[in-house]
Amino acid sequence: MTSSSAADEAGVRLDIDGPVATVSLYRPDVLNAQTPAMWAELANISRKLPGDVRVVIVRGAGRAFSAGLDLSVARGDGDSSLATLSRLSPEECAERIAGFQSAFTWLRGPSLVTIAAVQGHAIGAGFQLALNCDMRVLADDARFSMAEVTLGLVPDLGGTKRLAELVGPSRALEICLTGRTLTAAEADRLGLATAVVPAADLKGAVADLAAAVLDAPPGAVAEIKALVSGASERSYPDQDRAEREAQTRRLRDLSGIGE
Repeated sequence: MTSSSAADEAGVRLDIDGPVATVSLYRPDVLNAQTPAMWAELANISRKLPGDVRVVIVRGAGRAFSAGLDLSVARGDGDSSLATLSRLSPEECAERIAGFQSAFTWLRGPSLVTIAAVQGHAIGAGFQLALNCDMRVLADDARFSMAEVTLGLVPDLGGTKRLAELVGPSRALEICLTGRTLTAAEADRLGLATAVVPAADLKGAVADLAAAVLDAPPGAVAEIKALVSGASERSYPDQDRAEREAQTRRLRDLSGIGE
């Protein structure tokens, strides 16, 4: 199944091959700079994925993953421009941003394993899109930058918590405050990358990782993701208890006992 023309017009394509869905940012002429229309379509994709999809791959068409927010839209006079947002009440502004966040945060959901395939630049919103995925496979030309600070803004698309969890709060603060560029090699060293591969091998490496995930039983994958994603918020005793409870559910499921 391939995305509709309406989705293409928004700059996002969806392709489904059995249990694998590939979501492509498709504005290669502007390095996949993101717009509110793209975010609306990304959120829409989260609602229309078939129930048998287990892995979602997020990629960018062309030579970049995403150059971040489309500044021509942000600085324009549309409903989602920065000027328009600033004139809303605090409650309305926060609600509008919550809608933008929903385009990203569904990638952290418990029923899917999500993989970002990152080549070239992943700036600002592009960096945060990759951070919302469970794993990030980087081409060796990948470049990350949390550039919101250069506009006097903060990262607000669900990226700060994951960044702090991956690299620690001190390093995350430095990355966000400076807006500097991280090479693929540094991202790998800091723990941001699941793997770094030659650019020509990116598609194959992501496909191999997706296949490895699909080889594991769905129930075990969901339980493991829940255990790992929640580990940082649990004490050791709480995590031990979560493991016991998850294993009990798996044993009962495997033996056909169920609830």
